[in-house]
Amino acid sequence: MAGATRKTTWLKPLIALALVAVVAVLVHATGAADLLDLETLKQRQTQLDAWISGNLWLALALFFALYVVVTAFSIPGAAVMTVAAGALFGLLAGTVLVSFASTIGATLAFLVARFLLRGSLRAKFGRRLEKIDAGIQRDGAFYLFTLRLVPVFPFFVINLLAGLTALRTWTFYWVSQLGMLPATVVYVFAGTQLARIESLGDVLSPGLIGAFVVIGLLPLLMRWLARWLQGRRVYRGHRRPARFDYNLLVIGAGSAGLVSAYIASAVKAKVALVEKHRMGGDCLNTGCVPSKALIRTARLLAEARDSARYGVRRMDAHFDFAQAMDRVQDVIRRIEPHDSVERYTSLGVDVVQGEAKLVSPWEVEVDGRRISARSIVLATGARPLLPELPGLADAAPLSSDTLWSLRELPGRLLVLGGGPIGCELAQVFARFGSRVRIVEMAPRLLPREDEDAAQALHARLETEGLDIATGHEALRVEEDGDGKVLVCRHSGGEVAFGFDRILVALGRKANVEGFGLEALGVELTGRGTIAVDALMRTNFPNIHVAGDVAGPFQFTHVAAHQAWFASVNALLAPFWSFKADYRVIPWVTFTDPEVARVGLSEDEAEERGVDVEVTKYGIDDLDRAIADGNDHGYVKVLTPPGKDRILGATIVGAHAGELLAEFVLAMKHGIGLNKLLGTIHVYPTMGEANKYAAGVWKKAHAPQSALRWAERFFRWRRG
Repeated sequence: MAGATRKTTWLKPLIALALVAVVAVLVHATGAADLLDLETLKQRQTQLDAWISGNLWLALALFFALYVVVTAFSIPGAAVMTVAAGALFGLLAGTVLVSFASTIGATLAFLVARFLLRGSLRAKFGRRLEKIDAGIQRDGAFYLFTLRLVPVFPFFVINLLAGLTALRTWTFYWVSQLGMLPATVVYVFAGTQLARIESLGDVLSPGLIGAFVVIGLLPLLMRWLARWLQGRRVYRGHRRPARFDYNLLVIGAGSAGLVSAYIASAVKAKVALVEKHRMGGDCLNTGCVPSKALIRTARLLAEARDSARYGVRRMDAHFDFAQAMDRVQDVIRRIEPHDSVERYTSLGVDVVQGEAKLVSPWEVEVDGRRISARSIVLATGARPLLPELPGLADAAPLSSDTLWSLRELPGRLLVLGGGPIGCELAQVFARFGSRVRIVEMAPRLLPREDEDAAQALHARLETEGLDIATGHEALRVEEDGDGKVLVCRHSGGEVAFGFDRILVALGRKANVEGFGLEALGVELTGRGTIAVDALMRTNFPNIHVAGDVAGPFQFTHVAAHQAWFASVNALLAPFWSFKADYRVIPWVTFTDPEVARVGLSEDEAEERGVDVEVTKYGIDDLDRAIADGNDHGYVKVLTPPGKDRILGATIVGAHAGELLAEFVLAMKHGIGLNKLLGTIHVYPTMGEANKYAAGVWKKAHAPQSALRWAERFFRWRRG
């Protein structure tokens, strides 16, 4: 049966190709191909005009049938036939003829693609097609109309691709007829002008020049029309203010919001920044800054306990958890001025403290005050994700937001989640003296990283005394005689882990509630983030998004990166725009050892079927690492087989985040491993690891035949 199915799958496309070939041969054999070549058409125009004048209805029928065939079988020449319709039948008759023939032919091509190809593609790409179909059912008519007006792809490609979706046939027909009509009129009119050329002087006739000018400008005109129609559609029911208070209004003063406001003020635009809580957002107050301050204290404690490795027989560290947490707040206070109201006010930003609510695509209301802006940037960030786990709320769970109020070290800490945040904080508290257990549903820690990187961290954490339970699905929180327990499913049964405090580190949820998105009609993605296009725009073109609320990467540096595109596009639209660039996105997990990555990972390459060459250098061989006692980890680089172009890099070890920057720069600007190898690196530094990794690659690609000849040459020179 499987063999029969495969034969059927191949048979349909082969029949379709054979039929297209037969039709193409017939078109050329019958002489109908003359209408597909503009030069031949012009040469035979007088003869054709004479025949048509005596056989008008037959000519109309034959032309109509030929146009349908050409379009249905995607034979090149439809554009020439459209011009020919104007030359042979005039503007009105030619337009009617081409409009219906092209639409019928396109619909036939649509149906051919649907019945011959969609079944086999659905069997292979079913899940992906379901997502596409969902979008087509919602906005398919508008997308098709836009493509017909501004053909990003040739019309025959649109016909075939549309047939693979769930778009209704009748919808495809009427949208195609309406969308292709403007271009049809222009091309038919151009044909009427070509028909009047009797001498070279006629080439410069105003009518013909005008026709070609319109053809040249048609894509721009149609793009403008598509944008106008989209605006009419999405802004229906909203009244645009005659004047605006600001060029740009930013909601949220985290990393993305601050950068957006800074850029606007730097170019002298009038900008307002609205924040309901604390300037600096999560990164300053509950994320990057406090966690790294805590990590530094934990690393110092670990070094003190391990002092014998460095020739110091004993170091006494008298640790005070409350004092360490107070230091975190001191670090925040020292950095706060960088993100303060005073600083941004001095830059020319109007900082409005209060809760903003969108009341129209151009207006927000802040504590009863209505503010308008030509463009808006939403930078509302994200918050820790707390699952609806029975009994969890009664256990007073900690998160990366609430952790910083602790002043007593938990005796038993259970960390739910083995991602970057969970691993970082778990190691910190273990080094402080808590008994820490990590519970992770995935088969390994750091599921987004390569398995060898996750295993290296796993081994280190276990060495430091952490209990790690991977492959455990949390079910509920219960009470037992010793306090709270987390009940998990593992290997078909249930296990329970006791704890004094539980820290939930299961990722972050975008802040999309409470400020008017739903009422306004701003679209969200299936992941719960705000849906944006490549220009960081929502379905309202003047409302842009940046940062965690946009996804897909929830990192401070990515938020700042997105903010540049969001704010610049918001300020310059519709004159200039820039697509957000995600080609080179680095990130670091700040555990010990650090795990840093940019670009493609080895596991991702295998999943996607990308053929790569893996080069690995062990940092245990690096002089500076040995001297510092950091001789562990590796540098791994992925390249195309036989080439030095860097596709991705993963570094595990001390200062991995700092070492990664060289690979980020190299990937961004197309610098290969040969040039990294040829760059002087200071000795002795950790940075030499990158050069030595390039050296490993070079050694593997040394020209062996040339080396053999070199050996013979030097043997000859020795006599």
